[in-house]
Amino acid sequence: MRVAVAARGVASAVEHRFGSALKTLSRVPDSASCRAFFWPAHEQDHPDGHEDTPLHCPVCEADATRPFQRIDTRNYWRCEACDATFLDPAQRPDHAAERAEYDLHQNDPRDSGYRSFLARLATPLLERLPPGAHGLDYGCGPGPALAGMLREAGHAVALYDPLFFNDPEVLGGAYDFITCTEVAEHFHRPAEEFARLDQLLRPGGWLGIMTGFQTRDEDFARWHYRRDPTHVVFYRASTFEVIARRHAWQCEIPRANVVLMRKPG
Repeated sequence: MRVAVAARGVASAVEHRFGSALKTLSRVPDSASCRAFFWPAHEQDHPDGHEDTPLHCPVCEADATRPFQRIDTRNYWRCEACDATFLDPAQRPDHAAERAEYDLHQNDPRDSGYRSFLARLATPLLERLPPGAHGLDYGCGPGPALAGMLREAGHAVALYDPLFFNDPEVLGGAYDFITCTEVAEHFHRPAEEFARLDQLLRPGGWLGIMTGFQTRDEDFARWHYRRDPTHVVFYRASTFEVIARRHAWQCEIPRANVVLMRKPG
C-alpha cells in the first residue's frame, strides 16, 4: 500500500476553516454534521456484563481493545491494532437522539464558505477522476452540496442518506467514486460500512473520506469534535492504513483530515 501524506505543515488553527469564521473541525458547517447512521438495536454488548471487558473493534474487528478514557459518563475504547477510538457501544445514541441532534443544524448548499469547506475533499478527488465519472455521495445529508459541486465538474452523482435520501436501489449500483464527508465518525459498525463501500466501488474506483483525524490523547477530553453526541468513532491516518490493507486499497492522505482510497483494478 502506498500512503502519501501531504500538508504536514498546515497550522492547526486553519486546518478546518469554514469561511473566515471556522478554525477547527469541531465547528464544521451544520449540515456536515447531519449524517445519520443509526442501525438496528442488536448493538454489541460486553460479553460478560463488565465494563472493562475487552470489546471487539468495530473498525478492524480485532480483539485488541482496551479502556482508553472515561469522560463524564462516556466510556471510550482504543484498539491497539488499528488506533481507532470508539465510544462504548452501550452508550451510542439511539435513533431519536440522533435525529434530534441533526435537526438542530441547517446549511445552505449555495453558501460559499460551506463549498470552500467541502472543496478540501472535492479538489483532490476531482484531480484523480476521469471525465464523466459516475459517483455516489454516501451520507449526503439534507443539502447535498458536494454532489452539486461534483456535478458542476461534469460527473453524475447519486445520493444516499438513511434519513434524507433513503433509496435502497442506489445501494444496488456500482460507482467510479464514492464520497463520504463528515460521515465515518457516525458509523456504529464501521467494518460493515467499509465492506459495503468496497462492494459499491467499481475496480479502479476512488473512495473519498473527510473526517476529523484524532487529536493527541492528552487533548481528547477537550476535543470539540468528540463532544458531538453523534460522533462515536474516531480515526487516525494509521487507522485508514489498516482499513485500506483489509480491502487491498491504495491509500493517500492529500491533506489533513482527508483520505482517498483506490480500489485495485
